[in-house]
Amino acid sequence: MARTNFDQLLQAGCHFGHLKRKWNPAMAPYIYCERNGIHIIDLHKTVMKIDEAAEALKNIARQGKRILFVGTKKQTKELIAEKATSINMPYVIERWPGGMLTNFPTIRKAVKKMTNIDKLMSDGTFGNLSKRELLQITRQRAKLEKNLGSISDMTRQPSALFVVDVMKENIAVKEANRLGIPVFGIVDTNSDPKNIDFVIPANDDAKDSVEAILNACCAAIAEGIEERKVEKADEKASEAQTETEAEVLDEAPKRATGARKSRKAEVAEEAAPAEEAPAAE
Repeated sequence: MARTNFDQLLQAGCHFGHLKRKWNPAMAPYIYCERNGIHIIDLHKTVMKIDEAAEALKNIARQGKRILFVGTKKQTKELIAEKATSINMPYVIERWPGGMLTNFPTIRKAVKKMTNIDKLMSDGTFGNLSKRELLQITRQRAKLEKNLGSISDMTRQPSALFVVDVMKENIAVKEANRLGIPVFGIVDTNSDPKNIDFVIPANDDAKDSVEAILNACCAAIAEGIEERKVEKADEKASEAQTETEAEVLDEAPKRATGARKSRKAEVAEEAAPAEEAPAAE
């Protein structure tokens, strides 16, 4: 079953590419035609690529792995934050911190620093500081929150990247390629798709276009998360049943031994001679 269809993508404006003079020839397989100097994307291929990417994202989520959403464009960053938060995935919508993937331990230190500031503020340690010192720490905390707050619970490198506008987020794509992390990307006609593992050819500037694609992909991720929960519940039920059966098997020999002892006692009582009655005087 297709997660999107031609009409939905057409209505969202996913077919509008860039001006013909700005195109990247590597995108030729995904271009349907040119109208009024603007390239038109083949939405039939977009539907197929969305389904392919959604299935792969679903499998990643079903394995309990994390997917990092990246998109710093002003018109789409709030949408990305909303969709990623709805499925409890990390995201980056401000400036991409250089070395976020290739130098991940340093990023984790910055996140821990933010957490330590929160602890010291909550336990009253900063109560004796001057207003100026407190203001400096507060500003530092706000800066860390803005840049790293959305990845504060990401304790290890993500298993995949979902990028909106691979041309703008080229540093993130390069870091992921260097580490062998698969990249899912919305690729417009002015971008190079060669470094993207799962290419979704579509308009990456319009909010409606990005939302239509994110809705399909996030729905697939949500399904993967739910399936993982069901599998875990089944595993726990199976383990509990196995433990119960093991307990029953352990108790069976004990009950059998007890029954044999009881039967031996009965046989011994039956075989013992009856006590002689006292002689009458």
